[in-house]
Amino acid sequence: MNRKQQKQLATAFIEQLEAREKHYSMAEDVEDPSLDNAYLVQDSFIDIMVDRGERIVGWKVALTSKAMQEFCGVDHPLSGAVFESRVQASPSQVLLSDHRHLGLECEIAVRVNRDLEKAVGPYTKDNIVDAVEACYPAFELIEDRDADYDALNPFDSVSENAWNAGVILGAPLPNWEELDLVDTQTVLKVNGDTLGSGRTGDALGHPFEAVAWLANHLNSRDRYLQAGEFVMTGSTVITFFPQPGDQVHFVVGTNAPVMLNCS
Repeated sequence: MNRKQQKQLATAFIEQLEAREKHYSMAEDVEDPSLDNAYLVQDSFIDIMVDRGERIVGWKVALTSKAMQEFCGVDHPLSGAVFESRVQASPSQVLLSDHRHLGLECEIAVRVNRDLEKAVGPYTKDNIVDAVEACYPAFELIEDRDADYDALNPFDSVSENAWNAGVILGAPLPNWEELDLVDTQTVLKVNGDTLGSGRTGDALGHPFEAVAWLANHLNSRDRYLQAGEFVMTGSTVITFFPQPGDQVHFVVGTNAPVMLNCS
């Protein structure tokens, strides 16, 4: 795939996203819809957004469950960038009319305190512990544009920046070093009612596994996770699609929730 086609596809995606058009598969427009080519389109998307004044402040890891990987026809996670203008602190509010079909995922965000460069890797759950600065309960905002999940192609997820539409960060988890990041309960509450629950290790077995995967993945693409950036490590509760008026809380253990009001 040449750079002209990369940029054309990335530009088309941005235009469709901003117009809130229904999703269609860009894989049909590509002779070779490989993941390598999809990441080239994502790179062009990132370049366009940076040229507009955006700054990468984090990354997301998608498809962290074996079930979703099998459903999408891959055997590993996928990644996307998170931009500064799309990150908010809890409590926050989202206007659903700004989106075509917005979903919320309940995740652990992990911020690193040093660069995870290629020369130091490969990274593992254990050897990135000293690079962890903080962990947060967080919502990831997902814009799927009413996609047909039965016809989903992993090329689309990657080239469309893994559908990231924003992040809501809660307060840092106190004493995260002492928190069980495998079996601590996670709970999604909507309007005071529990709608879903899981465990902190439901995504890849441990949040730091996602950080290590992302660091190695970025290194393979001649990028690296930089000091101060955070990683959205994957959903621990089934994706929730809110309605106007919903008050949504995500709680990790007995810690303060991340909160979002939808209108």
